[in-house]
Amino acid sequence: MEKKAGIKFYLGMVVFVFLTLFPLLWVLKMSVITASELQQLPPKILPQDITFGNYDTIFSDTRFQRGVANSVVIAGFTTLICLVFGSFCAYALARLDFFLKTPVLSLTLAIAFFPAVAIIGPLFLQFTSMGIINTYWAAIIPDVLFALPLTIYLLVAYFRELPVDLEQAAKVDGATTWQAFTKVTVPLSMPGVVTTGLLTFIFAWNEFLFANTFLGTPLTQPATVVIPNFATIYTTDYGAQAAAALVVTVPLVILVMIFQRRIVSGLTAGAVK
Repeated sequence: MEKKAGIKFYLGMVVFVFLTLFPLLWVLKMSVITASELQQLPPKILPQDITFGNYDTIFSDTRFQRGVANSVVIAGFTTLICLVFGSFCAYALARLDFFLKTPVLSLTLAIAFFPAVAIIGPLFLQFTSMGIINTYWAAIIPDVLFALPLTIYLLVAYFRELPVDLEQAAKVDGATTWQAFTKVTVPLSMPGVVTTGLLTFIFAWNEFLFANTFLGTPLTQPATVVIPNFATIYTTDYGAQAAAALVVTVPLVILVMIFQRRIVSGLTAGAVK
């Protein structure tokens, strides 16, 4: 029975991995085949004629290069702002007792589920009056608005699992609340901070709606907005779009591989006491 259960488990894992990776492998196949093969019906499972012309197209496109750099700026600033202010708010919610503490945390998380399309119009009018349309801040501000609640919620859960005795011991030795937070709590919370930061970065990196609405110039448009522009009025270069989509996915994969141990530690924090 145990042997059969083990076989079923590994068979299920193989099926799960295949279903998970199949879309990515299909995009990879689209990026390395010719345009004529891409239009074949029915499509071939394996590429018949491999070419890297699509990658030459995107890497020689200055707008795409600028888009990747813009994505780094927008996602980087969004992550930094969310981690700084989110850690302060999360620490207060995790350590301080005050009236309506639970409703405040619930309301904060509810903001993350608010439909983004409902505030596009008011934000556009507000940003226009502020003069920040077509600037990085037009994308960073709404990204922070929706990423910060999730950042706070995740960090609150992690801060609650840290022993309060460590901070109290630091205060006995003469540390202030700020010193206990920066020199004790934050270093011990690095797995949770890294996990939260990576999730925030991925959200901001993949964001399209706000960037496409508020950024109308190639000088500030991120890669998610630039990729659909590999097209003309009459045709769409699906091969170049597939290659570009694969290229902008690689940095996220690299980040996950680098911080995978901290990510697992952060996601499993508090699972075992």
